[in-house]
Amino acid sequence: MLARLYAGLPQDALKILLVLGLSLLVGTEREEYKATTNRLLFGGVRTFPLIGLIGYAMALLGGGQLLPLAVGFGVVAGFLYLSYWHKLISSEYSGITSEISGLAIYIVGGLVYQGHFWIATALSVASALLLELKTGLEGLSKRIPSDEIFTFTKFLLLSAVILPVLPNKELGPFHINPFKTWLVVVGVSTVSYLSYVLQKVTKSEGGPVLAALLGGAYSSTITTVVLAKRASREQRPHLFAGAILIASGVMYLRLVLLLGLFNRSLMTQLAPSFLGPAFAALVVGWIWSRRPDASSDPIKREYVPENPLELRVAFIFAAVFLVILVVTQLAVTYLGKGGIYALAAIMGVADVDPFILSVTQATPSVTPLAVGAASILIAAASNNVAKGIYAYIFADRKTGKASLCLLIGLAVLGLIPLLWLSA
Repeated sequence: MLARLYAGLPQDALKILLVLGLSLLVGTEREEYKATTNRLLFGGVRTFPLIGLIGYAMALLGGGQLLPLAVGFGVVAGFLYLSYWHKLISSEYSGITSEISGLAIYIVGGLVYQGHFWIATALSVASALLLELKTGLEGLSKRIPSDEIFTFTKFLLLSAVILPVLPNKELGPFHINPFKTWLVVVGVSTVSYLSYVLQKVTKSEGGPVLAALLGGAYSSTITTVVLAKRASREQRPHLFAGAILIASGVMYLRLVLLLGLFNRSLMTQLAPSFLGPAFAALVVGWIWSRRPDASSDPIKREYVPENPLELRVAFIFAAVFLVILVVTQLAVTYLGKGGIYALAAIMGVADVDPFILSVTQATPSVTPLAVGAASILIAAASNNVAKGIYAYIFADRKTGKASLCLLIGLAVLGLIPLLWLSA
């Protein structure tokens, strides 16, 4: 029945009904808001549909040409300006949101005529939501510090401005792809930024365990050093050693995510080998952190990471990534498997992200899949041993010894898959 009714109606009738429905959505919201305030407001359930119909009619009369639609837009804008001017001289309230919404509805009428139904609907729904959520959005803007807004702007600069203009092709003898190189920077920055935001939101809540969970997604190496230094001032060796192990467990989950973004073949190869150590580290770390210590006083988080979206940091990471990518290709070419495995062990002493992501770009074109996967396992295990040594150096003796033993155990567990990768 509905299908026959739809087929029997003229197409213009259906479009006019859509314009009326979308315009009424915004007009009804304005009418409801008008009932809750004593301010002078423009438009309601009649004005907005009329504006939408005018937009549709101007598009129809112009035969889809832009000039008649633009002339109508200017006329409607003139009337809306008169409304705003009247508001300015008769009321202390000078908001222009309703008038701008009227212009949006005029455009909706033209979009419907052109057949852009999804865009017209999205524009109308977005307008209604922005009008309805006025109080919440204003409150949110007051709670967000200005430096965090600037941080998000830098994220957009990295991802939406710089990335699209880079050439997506291999250059030079080392087959460096500028687009993929910067995509790596954006990917790592995104994961780190999400962890940074979560740590800012939770502030000092949750203690060392939550700090380890969030910090492991940011940088397990930095988190280990920070927790170890904090442990030297506290009498909670089990709590901090367990938290340090948890941070390394989260590192494996982070690596699975990054591999999935940049090399699905490596992720498929390594996901089972990474999820096992991740689960073991999280479970054992949690159990270890729950063991009783001499002191039982609650401990709040102190560490808040630095903003990972500093442009200087992004460019340094890109430069380090390119250097390691070149060194990795040279090691494969001139030193073979032994060379890249030795390089993986050395790179694990610091942050493993640049090396592992360079392997994702070199595999399988330069490095065989099995060799690339094995080198990543070695780098992750080497990093765990290095973090154990850092914990031993910076923490008190009990925490340091426990952390070193736990992380060496995790490194050995992480190397077990080499038995079948090399087979």
